[in-house]
Amino acid sequence: MAETLDVIQAAVNSYQEGKKTLEEVIQESVVEARSACQQSGNQSPECAVAWDIVEELQAERSHRKQATEIKTSLDHYCYLHPDAAECRIYDV
Repeated sequence: MAETLDVIQAAVNSYQEGKKTLEEVIQESVVEARSACQQSGNQSPECAVAWDIVEELQAERSHRKQATEIKTSLDHYCYLHPDAAECRIYDV
């Protein structure tokens, strides 16, 4: 288990240092998780931990996509002026 976690930690560190993209780190982590499950069994704690790490990395990717989503000028205006008539949402 220590070897698998060390490999995944090294991949995460290289991402934080700007040497790899988040996608590359996720791919490496998936490979390591599959390897851990083959070696230790699908029900092992090592397998679960490795897949938990993959899930956290994928969640980070999802959060970054949401944060960089392009907003319209109306969205920006409503963010700055939430009480403006154009920004009000009425239930019909």
